[in-house]
Amino acid sequence: MPLTILSPQVQEFILQNTNTDVSKLALQKNPFHDVEWTDILNQIAARQKAKDKLPTWFESSNIIYPSKVSVEQTSSEITAQYKASLVSGESLIDLTGGFGVDDYYFAKTVSKIAHCEMNEQLSQIVAHNISNMGVNNIQCYTGDSLDTLTELKQQWDWIYIDPSRRSDVKGKVFMLKDCLPNVPELLDTYFNYSSNILIKTAPLLDIAAGLSELHSVKEIYITALNNEVKELLWHIEKGFTGIPAIHAVNLSKDGEPEIFTTTVEDEPDVSYSLPQQYLYEPNSAIMKSGAFNDVAKQFNLYKLHRHTQLYTNHTLIDFPGRKFVINEIVPYGKTEMKKYATGQKMNITVRNFPISVEELRKKWKIKDGGDTYAFFTTDKDNNKLMLICSKA
Repeated sequence: MPLTILSPQVQEFILQNTNTDVSKLALQKNPFHDVEWTDILNQIAARQKAKDKLPTWFESSNIIYPSKVSVEQTSSEITAQYKASLVSGESLIDLTGGFGVDDYYFAKTVSKIAHCEMNEQLSQIVAHNISNMGVNNIQCYTGDSLDTLTELKQQWDWIYIDPSRRSDVKGKVFMLKDCLPNVPELLDTYFNYSSNILIKTAPLLDIAAGLSELHSVKEIYITALNNEVKELLWHIEKGFTGIPAIHAVNLSKDGEPEIFTTTVEDEPDVSYSLPQQYLYEPNSAIMKSGAFNDVAKQFNLYKLHRHTQLYTNHTLIDFPGRKFVINEIVPYGKTEMKKYATGQKMNITVRNFPISVEELRKKWKIKDGGDTYAFFTTDKDNNKLMLICSKA
């Protein structure tokens, strides 16, 4: 991308059109003869994506953005900031640098950062941006990261890797061996250069599958943002042979993160109960962990059913997820549904129930929204229920 994109006139045009529909803007004539129109449109589209996800970049002047897709795929600032809290020391090498959001935050906790990126243009963009943002402890390297790692011939406190799925791999099964770089294959090579490796993977990766491909896994962080799982972080420590800890972390723009810690050991025994006064629904990070029995044990709760990941008790507690007061316990049947649900306005959740939310709405003419929350579920005696609740 030519540096003419940084000319004051072009930058002013980009700023003025931040809220403009790019598809409509594309129909206009390019007002600049020395800059490609597609490059300008891409900057506007990418900047629009950065507004909420990357506010530091959005609020900085003279930033160059890669493609809109690259901005969509990069870490958000909130998740990057949390990631940086997991590392420390003098040096970190990022083998899959990308747009450099993670490295910007790593640079706040680690003295020296190496940003490795195969794409020469992207590497140049990151070098420009970090300099423009006043960051002076990140060095950008272009080319194959394994070559860079071997050529630098030094020990690092941390290696960070965000492997990307190879485009030639078809099907829905997500395995690390199908990504670039191939971490399972290169893991022992990486250990020649660092004792601590942090791997970021998509939430699609099954935890058991990841553990089957990797060794020396010390900790797994399931990172959610506003109750949507965004990434899995795998801390691998050279020589570690213990039981990995799993941290389910739910981040938000405001307030402290919700953190629930468990292990990959066998789940403990739990007690079951019919619905009591309060109902608890774990956040998405805990749901991804699969530690459903351990939730009941740690918070002294009862499960509604072996396959119903909802919990109950008689005393309101602090809980990493949603909390409700159960106002009505309604057996699921035609008469009861006509009385309590038909034509009502409710937020519906289905847990271990044979009918989908869409089917329930259509069948019983239930409107969406309001302050009432209806959970359709199965109790410990295998009875189908509707729990009518309000937020606790």
